[in-house]
Amino acid sequence: MNPASVSPTPPTVRSPRFIQVDQADHAAARDELIDGLNATAAHTSPKFLYDALGSRLFEAITELVEYYPTRTEAAIFNQHGAAMAKAMGEVGTLVDLGAGNCAKAMGLMNTLTPQRYVAVDISVDFLQESLRTVQRAHPTLDVLGVGQDFSKSLQLPADTLQGRPVFFYPGSSIGNFTPVQALSFLTGVHEQTRAQSETGGLLIGIDLVKANELLQPAYDDALGVTAAFNLNVLLHLNRLIGSDFSPRDWQHVALFNTERSRIEMHLQARRAVTVTWPQGSRQFEQGERLHTENSYKYTVEGFAALLSAAGFKSSQRWLDDRGWFAVFWAQS
Repeated sequence: MNPASVSPTPPTVRSPRFIQVDQADHAAARDELIDGLNATAAHTSPKFLYDALGSRLFEAITELVEYYPTRTEAAIFNQHGAAMAKAMGEVGTLVDLGAGNCAKAMGLMNTLTPQRYVAVDISVDFLQESLRTVQRAHPTLDVLGVGQDFSKSLQLPADTLQGRPVFFYPGSSIGNFTPVQALSFLTGVHEQTRAQSETGGLLIGIDLVKANELLQPAYDDALGVTAAFNLNVLLHLNRLIGSDFSPRDWQHVALFNTERSRIEMHLQARRAVTVTWPQGSRQFEQGERLHTENSYKYTVEGFAALLSAAGFKSSQRWLDDRGWFAVFWAQS
């Protein structure tokens, strides 16, 4: 038989695997929310902004002309992706934290060529279709979805990491953590990469400090999409704790806290209103606020120092031409 006529063996086509680490704990979520509502300064965690509608509204926000972070970060990846890949070297496992629709990791897949892709998000159900899309585009890639609320603790299942691990945390989502929380989170990432490989690390996007006239509209756009995103948390709370919030009683407020270097999102009562839930209630005076999210902004030097304090031995960074955003590669 002519060897040239023999058909090559087709590559093995894989299917995504899924592990649910954190099961939905409705009682714990309810207790967390009620504790926040009863606090002297009422607040909720940013994670409660992202129910099904909230996630779709956030995707719409990323398309707004005022919201620069998504497209600015994408431009950095497009311009410097090859340099990042060279700095990182061989990628055994790409761990995508807060993967969502996996689009950002998909954009880097051909550049980084990992052996395994691990997408971590709070719910595997949300990830399943996204990972099927990843698998169709990369049929021989080992694809794994992990359902975990890593904002509390990042402890990946045993044998998740294969070869040199690269943790990927884009979008400046680290800005939702306070500096103390961010240090704890980064230390945890460093410990996991170090335990697997001395040359693994973290690729992370950081929004930088800039003029308020650029920051403010990004969180309070002219079309009111961010306002709808923020107000939607009230409907989510109603479903989770049985409360009777009415979005009509509240208005979206976004401001830059210069002292703390963070954008704050609040919902402000338009009038005095009493919100009730089973076995509880709270009266809000006119103008009183419910704090829903922070987004800390860093300097390049400040974030490099934070990475060093977390244990990373070296870091490189790439910025856009205007110096609005940075992507760091921190090696363990």
